[in-house]
Amino acid sequence: VVRRRLLQRYEHQPFISCLAGFYSCRWKRYQRERTEPGKCCCNMVNRECMFFPLLIAAFCLSLVFLYTWGEGKNDYNSFDWYNYGNLGFWFLWSLVILIVASVLFAYTSLLLVLAMCLLAEGQQLYLHWSHKIGTFLVLGFTISSFFALSILWRDHRKTVRLSFQVTAPYLHIGAIAIMVLLSWPVALHAIRADKKVIQVIIIGPYLAILLFLFLIPLGMYSPCIREKGTLGPKPALIGHRGAPMLAPENTEMSFLKTIEHGGDGLETDVTISYDGVPFLMHDDTLRRTTNIHEVYPNETGKAASLFSWDSLQKLNAGTWFLKNKPFLGMGSLSKADQKQAMNQSIYTLSGFLRLADSHNKLVIFDLYRPPEKHPYRNLWIRKILDVILKETKIKRHLVLWLHNSVRSFVQSVAPGFQHTMGRKAPIEDLLKHNIVKLNLVYTDMSSEDIRKYAEANITTNFYVVNEPWLYSLAWCSGAHSVTTNAVHLLKDISQPLFLMTPRQYNIMWILTDLTSAFLISLIFAL
Repeated sequence: VVRRRLLQRYEHQPFISCLAGFYSCRWKRYQRERTEPGKCCCNMVNRECMFFPLLIAAFCLSLVFLYTWGEGKNDYNSFDWYNYGNLGFWFLWSLVILIVASVLFAYTSLLLVLAMCLLAEGQQLYLHWSHKIGTFLVLGFTISSFFALSILWRDHRKTVRLSFQVTAPYLHIGAIAIMVLLSWPVALHAIRADKKVIQVIIIGPYLAILLFLFLIPLGMYSPCIREKGTLGPKPALIGHRGAPMLAPENTEMSFLKTIEHGGDGLETDVTISYDGVPFLMHDDTLRRTTNIHEVYPNETGKAASLFSWDSLQKLNAGTWFLKNKPFLGMGSLSKADQKQAMNQSIYTLSGFLRLADSHNKLVIFDLYRPPEKHPYRNLWIRKILDVILKETKIKRHLVLWLHNSVRSFVQSVAPGFQHTMGRKAPIEDLLKHNIVKLNLVYTDMSSEDIRKYAEANITTNFYVVNEPWLYSLAWCSGAHSVTTNAVHLLKDISQPLFLMTPRQYNIMWILTDLTSAFLISLIFAL
């Protein structure tokens, strides 16, 4: 009899042993302590009670940061080039941060699942010291990352807010699913609690959050929830410096790739050489997109516009692309494309315009004024206009003129350009200056503003839009065109992602709420 009682008392519990082993490193049964449902889940003597809330906080912060950083994928390339400019070498820091954020979220999720299972089995929680350090590391990483983003990348918050317009209906379903899963331990501890006060403390916040989630769709807005037949035409695609995910930016190959994949327009950056030849270059220097460190190693910091055209022609503008692979997930090039990329040189404005004109593509470009003591410091606009009007004679309606400082002069000597403004302004001012298009950063996207400008026959272009979800949002919002690095990817989208009718969304919302309410009631009843 004694032996039987001892066997019953010390019977093996492999499931609990694994849970406690991974969470507390307490693999032996005598190392563990039980707690009754409704009682404190942690030992109050050694301050264990503070680590479970910290674990929950670490989980929540890591989840929010992972979502925030994941939705910022559209701007990873800009982030990596920003670091390149400060550090002097190229590395995919954005990918590293994404991997670290994913690992930390998975780590805190696993610990939280282990903790919930231990509570359900009536075990006291004791977080091992290594996991305590890990929890503090997660908190430190996420808090410092949020702080750094708030200083260095303030527009990132606007990107996240925009993402809610397309992901909110699905985030709502995910949040409801989590509440259903949490109903099990909540019900277990609340119903068995020996005091009503404890029951209220456990159930009250849970029900308040659940009610909030049930009703939050009443205040939810998404331009992709719309009636059939109200969706506007697909936004035109303008290649940002060509197709920089397929070829070196601002090269002939890059623009040919945009045309090959059906792009509707070409965007570039124009500066002017020391002897007056307009050419394409985004950066102030030649360090990032040429092999200047090999050809002119002592002049890597020299402004690009201070080189003569003969000197610029000696540089290779493609080898850096194969070496650095500037975009995450850009894939590998064919041998023919690799060979073509290795032979790219700096492209002239005249060559760019002739290419666009021959394929009937829109062109838009940023113009960079030469520095002081440059011989064309005060003649650069005239020189560029000469290339456009006299040398290439591109069809004028293909030119989206963006530069604002001498707009009235340009309108007088070159009628027919589509004049474009780079910022929002009152409609009266835009019409007064004959503006027909706005070229805006995508974080300024607003379906209401787009509609208001469209009523005045002013179209909108947003830059730089690379991700399918962001392109879908621009489409649903009524954008006329977008500037993108990913023409080859966005061209294949036949309809916006997350598109649904209000009736479809109401059915999804009501079914989700009813199903979750039934499951939660069933769990509490059992």
